[in-house]
Amino acid sequence: MYPSSLSARITLLALLSASTFYFLYKSRRRKNLPLVSFNPNGDGSLDALSRRRGKLFFISQAGTSRALAGRLFSRLASNGLPFDLVDPQSYEPEDLSKESLVLMVASTWEDGKPPENGRFLANWLGESAADFRVGSLLLSRCKFAVFGIGSGAYGSHFNAVAKDLSVKMRALGAGEILPLSLGDVDKGDVDGIFDIWSEKLIAVLKGVEDSGVILENGVGIGESENESDGGFESDEDGESGGETVVVDLEDIAGKGPSRKSGAVAQINGKANGTREMVTSVIRTSLEKQGYKIIGSHSGVKICRWTKSQLRGRGGCYKHSFYGIESHRCMEATPSLACANKCVFCWRHHTNPVGKSWQWKMDDPLQIVDTAIELHTKMIKQMKGVPGVTQERLSEGLSPRHCALSLVGEPIMYPEINALVDELHRRHISTFLVTNAQFPEKIKMLKPVTQLYVSVDASTKESLKAIDRPLFGDFWERFIWC
Repeated sequence: MYPSSLSARITLLALLSASTFYFLYKSRRRKNLPLVSFNPNGDGSLDALSRRRGKLFFISQAGTSRALAGRLFSRLASNGLPFDLVDPQSYEPEDLSKESLVLMVASTWEDGKPPENGRFLANWLGESAADFRVGSLLLSRCKFAVFGIGSGAYGSHFNAVAKDLSVKMRALGAGEILPLSLGDVDKGDVDGIFDIWSEKLIAVLKGVEDSGVILENGVGIGESENESDGGFESDEDGESGGETVVVDLEDIAGKGPSRKSGAVAQINGKANGTREMVTSVIRTSLEKQGYKIIGSHSGVKICRWTKSQLRGRGGCYKHSFYGIESHRCMEATPSLACANKCVFCWRHHTNPVGKSWQWKMDDPLQIVDTAIELHTKMIKQMKGVPGVTQERLSEGLSPRHCALSLVGEPIMYPEINALVDELHRRHISTFLVTNAQFPEKIKMLKPVTQLYVSVDASTKESLKAIDRPLFGDFWERFIWC
């Protein structure tokens, strides 16, 4: 039974949310180790030649894989092939979709398990490959090669980690540029096999002619240096000093706007970019998961609770708490982009991220019209489903509530006020969710039926670990909101 008072209900929600996010935080918290970066200029700068560097991962327990990866790193550098030598324990796996080329030198530990430093990466690949919502296009822009180190004494577990990495990368759409090669420490031939594999790898990298693979100058075939001059984020303090520069593309499936080109214009005082937020890769992935894409940056999808109440079953908590009928609720968003990369995100971070609006902007009236049209089409498809009555189906065709909470950060949309006004004009109530990173947007927001501010953690440290925000002043923004 739910508490009767509103304050008690809010307290219950806060307790449930806090316990859930604390568990997620503890289960996915990892150590951050520094990257070892190769800079062809030797000055720590991030220029056009280094922005397209490949990643060379070492998954190592006793140090063998790390040593071999270091040897390969030196050979690649001497051949003019720019790479970052990366301990996967310091790397966010969601960023793999941004990589052009990934090399892995991986050891297998006891019982076929990966060493500690590669466990999170291996688990993430396994979970993503098994998740039908992710699809096989996530790593379609990435080329890779794997070298495995193991012991024949492990029997069926011999080089299990390297084999699994190769399978999972291919399952997520990555292209293998060189067949998997395996070394056996018991035979003492690891060095020789690795040297042969390295020579073949360098020959492939220097001689490959298909697009998407890094060349000697660090720029992929088919793109100019200007095209690779994307938008990057510096460290949380807004500076990029030091030998290692950890960068983050503002668009997880495409290149951010050049800060030199002025790609984001101001129209009527609002940011309006020249490129579309939803690239063909994002569109294909989302549509495969049941999302209906509206224009270039919005989406709508039927919630499981909508389907449930259409069939005469229970609704979501908004029905229990506020009397909102789930089968008359339309779940949508005017912005698929977000300023966080939360560890609990069910989108597996295939949606774009950014600190500000930098994309082409669609008309709010068009978004509302198309959202209702696509929503009613999806409702009609429920006709004939066991439990769905004609009465509930008819009610569902006339949404009376819109949850602007599908995915992303709806308050980022520059015309959010006009969109909310249009929904209210049609007597559709609004429930807007924000991730507490845009206080100025909240200040400018006209009254919505209900504003839901996500409070995912209680301390600065835990909020950073759980939400992984892009803003350096994320905690101050969070507190203000």
